[in-house]
Amino acid sequence: MDLNLLSARRLLEGYARAEFTPVDVARACLARIEATQGALNAFCLIDSPRTLAEAGAPAARWATGAPQGPLDGVPVSIKDLIDVAGWPTLSGSNATSPETHTAARDAAQVARLRAAGAVILGKTTTTEFGHKGVSDSPRTGATRNPWNLALTTGGSSCGAGAAAAAGLGPLHLGNDGGGSVRIPASFCGVIGVKPGAGTLVTDRAGITGPLVASGPLTRHAGDAALLLDVIAHRGPVEADGTLLSGPGLAPGAFSDGLALGASGLRIGWLPTLSGAPVEAETAALVRAGLEVLCSLGAEAEETALDLPRAEEAYITILSAGTALFVNEMSPGQRALMEPALMELVRVGMAVTAAEYAHAYHRLRGGCIASLRALFTRYDLLVLPTMPAPAFPLFHDYPGPQDRGWRADWTPFTFPFNLAGLPAASLPCGLTGAGLPVGMQVVAPWGHEARLMGAVAAFCAAAPAAAPPDFITPEGGNADGFRARAEAL
Repeated sequence: MDLNLLSARRLLEGYARAEFTPVDVARACLARIEATQGALNAFCLIDSPRTLAEAGAPAARWATGAPQGPLDGVPVSIKDLIDVAGWPTLSGSNATSPETHTAARDAAQVARLRAAGAVILGKTTTTEFGHKGVSDSPRTGATRNPWNLALTTGGSSCGAGAAAAAGLGPLHLGNDGGGSVRIPASFCGVIGVKPGAGTLVTDRAGITGPLVASGPLTRHAGDAALLLDVIAHRGPVEADGTLLSGPGLAPGAFSDGLALGASGLRIGWLPTLSGAPVEAETAALVRAGLEVLCSLGAEAEETALDLPRAEEAYITILSAGTALFVNEMSPGQRALMEPALMELVRVGMAVTAAEYAHAYHRLRGGCIASLRALFTRYDLLVLPTMPAPAFPLFHDYPGPQDRGWRADWTPFTFPFNLAGLPAASLPCGLTGAGLPVGMQVVAPWGHEARLMGAVAAFCAAAPAAAPPDFITPEGGNADGFRARAEAL
């Protein structure tokens, strides 16, 4: 039995049956992380003694039949934009240091995970402060795609995407301010879920401010729901003073949705959004994914959505937030930041208060109004997650690299951050070159349960493939990853 391939729910069953312990699972995860780190570079912080010590407590609880919570003994990795007490949050930047950026306390979501019994496995790589959707940073270098080590994983939750695909633990917490969970999910062939605005506890907004939401990258739909249940906001008041913008969810809302299925759902099929071009192979695979949902009882109708000023609104909000964040740092720190980030800062510095207000209220409001009208006719929307599969490492976007900072290569993800809608990317097949493609499913505000029902039904009917050299009779083939890395 390869413990690295088991879902979080299967691990919990195994603990209850005394088939293995949380310490066994933590050791297996750490061993595969170590074996693949040189090839994939998915983790930027591994603290094996601390992780194994943390796993000892749930092991003792399971031995006495008294588990602490719904994730007791389950390993979870944390993206390095999220604080874990005692570990540095370096955010992929040379402008940070362990001396000045070691967290004094857990972020609210990490505290929730720890209270539920989760074992913190380590920290996964991110782009510098999460400002771009690929997989390299000045501090940690490149994180490689397990499907093809010469390609990006997407980002900015790049390490989480690679780790989920390569079986480096069952649960990986990222965050998504414009696609940063769904892009790596699409490029790495895993599940990535961005909940709607106001559904999760949070105490650190980041450069995208109110547009960001944390979310899991996993290989199993039920695992994504399990993690989200733990970190969901569940009422009108939080005692820990976290930032909230919504009414909260009923306990277990994400997992409760898993049984809803897809039968009877009215789906609005968007072959594109705002006329953005989609590669033919990607379009065909997403259309085939839609047909799977229809075979499960959903009804689909092709429709259209034009959001002509969504990119303008998004770049205005993101660039202004980035400029505000970076300009709080010293000139010496700013000198250490990569040019793409400083280009975004330059754009943000030119944004006036009136322009920001116009983008946030008028342009963003127009996007919300268009989507609200569409959801009077449909229960869900289905469209590509990305217009094409993964592209080469060290490119900030596909094609020529002299076009400044761009959001136009992610036309199907950031509009749903603007609108605060729940959305998920699901693996819907491989191109002829053997690269994953993601199908995006979007639900109305407050309907995370409906989203998770469609996610679970689809993933049960169309199981995802695994990357090359991933599964062998002995489990993960780290030598295969290593050999391909050395050949580059």
